[in-house]
Amino acid sequence: MSKIAVLGAGMVGSAMAIDLSQNHEVTVFDANEQALANLLAKQSLLTTKIVDVTDKKLLIEVIQRFDLVVCAVPGFLGFQTLKSIIKAKKDVVDISFFPEDALLLHDLALENGVTAIVDCGVAPGMDNIILGRYNEELTVTNFECLVGGLPKERKWPFCYKAPFSPIDVIEEYTRPARFVENSNVIVREPLTDVELHEFPHVGTLESFNSDGLRSLLFTMSHIPNMKEKTLRYPGHAEYIKVLKASGFFSEKKLLVNGVSISPLEFTSKVLFNEWKLESTDEELTVMRVTIEGLNKKGKNVKIVYDLQDTYDMTTQTSSMARCTGYTATAAVELFLKDLYTVKGISPPEYLGKDEQCFDFILKYLSDRGVNYVKE
Repeated sequence: MSKIAVLGAGMVGSAMAIDLSQNHEVTVFDANEQALANLLAKQSLLTTKIVDVTDKKLLIEVIQRFDLVVCAVPGFLGFQTLKSIIKAKKDVVDISFFPEDALLLHDLALENGVTAIVDCGVAPGMDNIILGRYNEELTVTNFECLVGGLPKERKWPFCYKAPFSPIDVIEEYTRPARFVENSNVIVREPLTDVELHEFPHVGTLESFNSDGLRSLLFTMSHIPNMKEKTLRYPGHAEYIKVLKASGFFSEKKLLVNGVSISPLEFTSKVLFNEWKLESTDEELTVMRVTIEGLNKKGKNVKIVYDLQDTYDMTTQTSSMARCTGYTATAAVELFLKDLYTVKGISPPEYLGKDEQCFDFILKYLSDRGVNYVKE
């Protein structure tokens, strides 16, 4: 039984902590006392402690006794928190999905003898792992990932609920989207190139550009065509573009009745209730990964993996928390079983390179009802 520290008691952090507590001694750290109380009410085997991860000295001190750290803090805190964990010489699995380039910490991780598996969720995460596996078997020419978390109930106008804070979602809608076309990195505004797709049991969804390739831009730069697009119910992108074009996502402060506030702060507060995914709200995760290339015999091959996962009524766990969190806890078990111990920063595609690791992760997810169906 290993001692594991989980940083963050949000929906995904809680799902991971509960999953890991079945076989390990788990302590969850968060600055939000109510979030920790809610988690304890679901799983009494856990230990919880109030800690502010921005207190770097305290953070390094409290994680010393643990064998491994799982980082599930909000994206804007992720990079510095991961840096502190590495400085504490602690191995880590991270799903904070921060905007900075995690590979910038590679040398620091090597210096401290740390294995740091980053971006280990559903996407980024499982799509990288799948590409990492087939990159070993094919000369890949095309990679596409379509992915989104959606509420079961479509409420006008946005038809959307978020398992994390609105400001993190908005960041996806404002960060320039990078994709690869004919071996050239193309930068385009997010929410562009809207296309419609049909998914069995779900119906029509729209996809649009988002900056989801992340590490693949560097680790898979030999692949001539790669893109990741976000899935939403039809019409969502247009409503978001209206807000964006009207200045509601601007960080420039405005003076309103003597109070200085940015439109982004205001919008996030307004959307918090509109987009908040309650613990019992039913939702689903849809992902389709398509890989095309030449096999060793020179034959054109097309591989498709489909995921459709729904809210777990029994455990009251959101689909996005399951699909994201259990990928990360699978990586935790890989490390603890000495199946993956490469030092430095490891994006998920590195895990997929190894067939044993790939099969382990798919089985781990399947055992928890998260099933990737290969065509």
